[in-house]
Amino acid sequence: MSKKRDYIKSIVGLTAEDLRLQLEQNKQRLKKLEFSHAITPLEDPMCMRSVRKDIARIETLLKQKALSEKA
Repeated sequence: MSKKRDYIKSIVGLTAEDLRLQLEQNKQRLKKLEFSHAITPLEDPMCMRSVRKDIARIETLLKQKALSEKA
């Protein structure tokens, strides 16, 4: 649980541009994991789930920042 909390704390303070950059990096990482999993099964396929969740967290923060700027 602390790993998730640490990750959330680390991305909350980032700017929107930094979040977009990290989002693209995570999307590329997910594509690489999916590709390598298609060729040979990964030892820990649950890591793809954690990357997808990280992507969702970043997208949520970006949406929150966009809404707070409009208001």
